Amino acid sequence: MNDQARLAALRRHWDASDANDFEAEHDIYREDAVLDYPQSGERICGRRNIQESRFVQPNKKRFTVRRIIGGGDLWVSEFVLTYDGVPSYVVSIMEFSDGLVAHETQYFGDRFDPSPSRAHLVERMG
Repeated sequence: MNDQARLAALRRHWDASDANDFEAEHDIYREDAVLDYPQSGERICGRRNIQESRFVQPNKKRFTVRRIIGGGDLWVSEFVLTYDGVPSYVVSIMEFSDGLVAHETQYFGDRFDPSPSRAHLVERMG
């Protein structure tokens, strides 16, 4: 699998995630894939368990991909994951093996108000 094919697979994955297409969303993972959430200390092992963990999640969610960057077997996606209208800023690191994701780590960051002390140094993003 070349980089263009991996990028296309990632785009299909995030599009399926946004559409709540739980089958297509998980086509990208190996059967023995591992998903880590370092902030909660959770590790989910196996494609089916990853899929079920997302299926049983009760919140309405939307995915807005900001960028995908990578090469070879290592890819990073930066996106906004909105649960019930509340945004979280997420970085997903995916490691491929044999054309499928073997390991993913997701880091979540909440929005915060800008500091007045640096107001003269910044531009406001959309």
